[in-house]
Amino acid sequence: MSTATSRKPIAQMVPSERIEGPFSITNPQLGTTVKGKPYLRCIIGDKTGNAPARMWSIEEAAFQRLSTEAFVYIEGETQAYQGELQVIIHRIDPIDPTPEQLRELIPASKRDPQEMFAEVVALLDTLQHPAMRALAKTYLADEHLMDAFRTAPAAAKLHHAYLGGLLEHTLTLMQIADKICPLYPRINRDIVLLGLFLHDLGKTRELVFDRTFGYSDRGELIGHLVEGAIMLHDKAQQMMREQGQRLPAGALTVLQHIIISHHEKPEFGACKIPASPEAVMVSLIDNLDAKTILTLDAARPDQAAADLGGNFTERNWAIGTKLYRPDPLAD
Repeated sequence: MSTATSRKPIAQMVPSERIEGPFSITNPQLGTTVKGKPYLRCIIGDKTGNAPARMWSIEEAAFQRLSTEAFVYIEGETQAYQGELQVIIHRIDPIDPTPEQLRELIPASKRDPQEMFAEVVALLDTLQHPAMRALAKTYLADEHLMDAFRTAPAAAKLHHAYLGGLLEHTLTLMQIADKICPLYPRINRDIVLLGLFLHDLGKTRELVFDRTFGYSDRGELIGHLVEGAIMLHDKAQQMMREQGQRLPAGALTVLQHIIISHHEKPEFGACKIPASPEAVMVSLIDNLDAKTILTLDAARPDQAAADLGGNFTERNWAIGTKLYRPDPLAD
């Protein structure tokens, strides 16, 4: 088996061509054909995108060698299927990728993380209440946490699922809040802005992102909402010890509520339904960015794929429908 990293990126693939090289693999499942034979269905990926893949003949022993979140070397071919590019695998082997291969396989934000982080810090500098500023300063002084914040994806598979995605997502939310809070003079801008900065910081402990993206033990058992609320309690205590600054009565509870409610509904993972104007705004802004990016990535990826016919994507389970691809006003 060759170990060369030279291969065509997924975003540049067209139907009816042979492919060979290293890829990431997610969600491998063993299905059964109409003739009762086992087959592999999975998603393969690299830093440019993902593609559904099938291997129509595979032994269960070979399937067991594949990790749920890992890397593989594939030989196969591409085909058009219902308006999507699909990969038909002829050979698949698990691999331990080299550092050079990892750089080609793990997606990362196109924006410079230091530049984005500086913009987040600048927005936090506009907080007015001294306790809110002191709390932000306590978080920013945690170099280990901030390094993870600059590096982590915002999700393992959905929106902003790339290195730097958490930072990029958080910055966008804070920028949106900066624009819309003046439209609602009775909203507390400090609470909204700081709540957005804090809302997903638990993902730095929920997710693992040193190789492929997945969940840590604490991520599986605790989750980023509860993790973020615990972290906030600890940081408030640290702020009192180190800066002699105490949060006003109720402020800690309100910020913790924002963190544990920002998924809006229990069926979406929220521990509580948003129950303050600021919590509602945080939840709505978060949902706006997450779903907008999710649908744009599915229907209009940055690197245009080959035109395979068909105006709709496959059904997107996160949205609950197929997505219409064309922009009717595009050239």
